[in-house]
Formats: sequence, structure tokens, C-alpha cells
Amino acid sequence: MDYQKNQIKEGINLHVIQTNKFKTNLISIFLTLPLTRENVTKEALVSAVLRRGSMKYPTIEEISIALEEMYGASFDCGIEKMGDNHILKFYLETINEEFLPQKEEILKSAIDMLSDIVFHPLVQNGVFKEEYVKMEKENLKQIIERKIDNKARYALDRCIEEMYQNKPYGLYKYGYVEDIEAIDEKELYNTYQQILQTAKIDIFVSGKVENKDVQNIIYENESIKGLKERKIDFMKNETIENQEKPKEIMESMNITQGKLVMRFEYKGRKSR
Repeated sequence: MDYQKNQIKEGINLHVIQTNKFKTNLISIFLTLPLTRENVTKEALVSAVLRRGSMKYPTIEEISIALEEMYGASFDCGIEKMGDNHILKFYLETINEEFLPQKEEILKSAIDMLSDIVFHPLVQNGVFKEEYVKMEKENLKQIIERKIDNKARYALDRCIEEMYQNKPYGLYKYGYVEDIEAIDEKELYNTYQQILQTAKIDIFVSGKVENKDVQNIIYENESIKGLKERKIDFMKNETIENQEKPKEIMESMNITQGKLVMRFEYKGRKSR
């Protein structure tokens, strides 16, 4: 396996991972932002709305058709937090060129499609499509409300929330139900524009690929060429204050098996 990192512009990097282990290529775009209580819910909602459609593929159905035309390629997206950072993740996996009956430049097609979804979302009258925002608000609300269904995960999330109270890492990555109702398509699109201008952007391409070939595709991509340089000064994590006595949090539920989570902070390093 060979790894190479290339700076496209300041704050925007291309990572090429060359490996012969798989018959597919994976293209990923990560948008990294500082975790804040003000924006965490809106950023989670942006990720969900982007997957609904772009200017070139305005519906989920048209995205699915395009994926099928690329020999059953798969697309997915999600939200993660790493330290005090919020990450919007987008993936597209497609078959490697050498397994096709004839040369079709499928890697370029995959990169173009994923970049179109991320950087050219469907916009109507200068804002996100109202129907998509309304539907994804309801979906996000259900995700947040159902987090308690997985008791083991819920216990871990509550432990982190208490241990990092009033700190970015203590925020729930999908946000908060009480924030959802007030978000409209205009405010959400403004949030998206702010993300494009300030997020640290990492583009990963892995598979049986050549670094030079990938660079040529990326540097010729109109969506990526249109991105502006950005200063990244938020990639740092806060520490928590030392506690002399253990803090114990107990919640009672009508279940047959309890969940215990223990978390420790030692020598100034975070155990996560």
C-alpha cells in the first residue's frame, strides 16, 4: 500500500491510497468544522439534505440511476465527530477500471458525481428545496429521539455528555430536537455556504489507482477548482478540568439489564 498527500489549495487536501487488495475504488469527501452548540444540528441537517439531490441529479431516483449506470456503484453519507471537530462524510464506491469490458473512465465519472452532490446541491430560488428540508428535519428528529433505543450507546453518549459538559466534545453529533423546528431552507442554505467557505476539505481516493492520474482528474474538476483557499486554525481539542472526586450519574429505566460506563482522564491525555 502506498499513501500520498497532495495540497490542492490551502485547507484543501487530496489523499491517494494505492492498494491492490480490492476490486473497487473508494472516493470520499470529508468536510471538517469546529463543533459548536449553535451549528451542530444545522450541520447534521445539511449532510442529510445534500444526499437528496444535486443540480445535475435533482432526485434520489436520478442519483440511483446514475449509480446503476456505473455498474452498481454505491453512495452514502454521514456525520461523525472527532475530538472537538464535526465531520460531514460523503462516500462513493465503484468498480475498478481494469474489471470493465472496455475503458470508460469510471473513476473520473465517480469523482465528478460525488463532487457534484457535495458542491452543487439542488437549489430553488436561491435556497434548498423546501420539501427536502422538511422531510430531512423529520428524519433527523427521529434519529435524535431514537438514540435512547440503543441503551449501550445511549449510556456511552450520556457519559461523554456529562464528562465534557459545556465542552465541544460533549455535544451530540446529530444535534438537538429543540433546534430543528426553527431551521428553514434559507437559514440552512446559508449554513451550507458558510461550510463551503470555512471547512477543512479532505478528498480521499483509494484503490488500484495512480497518484498522477487522480491528481489530473481532481485538478480538472470544475467543482473543486471553484473552491477557495481557507485558513484552518481550529484543529485542536480542549481538555477537561481535573476532578478530585469521581462523578456518578444514574438514570433509571424499565429494562431487564443495566448498562455501566466508566470513563477516565489521566495525565492530561484523553481516554476515548
